[in-house]
Amino acid sequence: MSVDSTLINRSACEVVDLLRREAVSPHDLLDTLAAQVERVEPHVNALPTLCWERAHEHAAALLRKPVAERGVLCGLPVPIKDLSAVEGVRTTYGSRVYEDFVPGTTDVTPARIEASGGIVYAKSNSPEFGAGGHTYNDVLGLTRNPWKLSRSAGGSSGGAAAALASGTAWVAHGSDLAGSLRTPAAFCGVVGLRPTPGRVASGPARDPFDTLSVQGPMARNVADTALLLDAMCGLERHAPLSMSAPATTFLDHARRPRIPARVAYSAGLGIAEPEVDIRAICDSVMDRLAGEGIGIEQPRIDLSAGTKAFHVLRGVLYVTNHADALAKHRELLNPNVIGNIEYGLSLDGPSIAAARRTRGELSHGMTELLETYDVVICPASIVPAFPVEQKYVTNAAGRQFNTYIDWLAITYGLTLLGLPVISIPCGMTRDGLPVGIQIVGRARGEAVLLSIAAAIESIIGTWATSERELDLLVRAPA
Repeated sequence: MSVDSTLINRSACEVVDLLRREAVSPHDLLDTLAAQVERVEPHVNALPTLCWERAHEHAAALLRKPVAERGVLCGLPVPIKDLSAVEGVRTTYGSRVYEDFVPGTTDVTPARIEASGGIVYAKSNSPEFGAGGHTYNDVLGLTRNPWKLSRSAGGSSGGAAAALASGTAWVAHGSDLAGSLRTPAAFCGVVGLRPTPGRVASGPARDPFDTLSVQGPMARNVADTALLLDAMCGLERHAPLSMSAPATTFLDHARRPRIPARVAYSAGLGIAEPEVDIRAICDSVMDRLAGEGIGIEQPRIDLSAGTKAFHVLRGVLYVTNHADALAKHRELLNPNVIGNIEYGLSLDGPSIAAARRTRGELSHGMTELLETYDVVICPASIVPAFPVEQKYVTNAAGRQFNTYIDWLAITYGLTLLGLPVISIPCGMTRDGLPVGIQIVGRARGEAVLLSIAAAIESIIGTWATSERELDLLVRAPA
């Protein structure tokens, strides 16, 4: 075993450079991660399913190739969210329906990551079928926030975010429907990118034309996120909306920070109201950006019509994907999942048509706004990480919520628009919990978005510059 704990806090880009120079091997990285997993996983539970033997076999096969043929990631280990199948690795989808499922094939996105030189060594935890902004399920348990173990890691890519924050991953695969890449990134002080639908091919899917749910990258900084995005991109015959990889890599764009000239800032997008502390931190960040010469304006933005539209379209998606599970295994399903499917089944044609029209109107309005502004910025969550005993946020900023996902409106409102959105850390609460901002780019504009996000990150700081010590992770949960 070759363990080098100094690698844990290296960036993914630095680690890949070491791999390309053969200064370290994928086996060294796996051994180092195994030691870190043993130390922190009993407290965090971000990566409940591990596949070290498979990972070392894939690493050995990769090393038989010349360095130039080892792909974008060149042997970098990557955990895969437990909503995506990996051949030979237990894949539960967080559901008792699939508690013992071991797939015989690998889904499109993790397969592309492996083809790009990624080494799959773990499955990251998720709520059942990704339902909700808090990562817990009856099969694999609860994931805790590494910054404060008594708090939620967010969801549904909570396991991925917590792994990054606790040093058991350099980059991580995730997915996003109502904010599942962005909320946990905000809660755990890391970066999560929701790409344009089709930018990252996914499947096999029952509805390959779905544009609400996307696969995407997470990492500790913008450049590392761009690196994993490069590894995830490309045309895929099973994904009719998939796009070709760009001629210039996303990492190249992230390494060329671009200061935006005009930024539209909204504290709630007309669809949500952040708590006072969150708003104060985000307002302060805008002041810092203005101090660097960036034009910060607050035009009227109103996505409030998106609440009903999102619920309707999400309900249709749940019926499409999970109606058979309800019919066959109702007694095994989470009540929230049952409610989502039944709501979808109750919808009629006019309701669905109205939701689609609303989505179109909101999309056109934001596209027009982004002809004036380089990006739109808003909070990534209206609350900081909440206590793990809560299943979801029931109220915030004086507002009571009707459903378990309405506190996520500030993220799901943007989901409807089909635009790329990145969440980056922007500060800390007085209780020592991370806060994030979302940055919204133009249609299919990941390249410019990553460049702008890198520039903002250089002004406000990153996960790597925090004073958090990993030793804090091994204390007993509060």
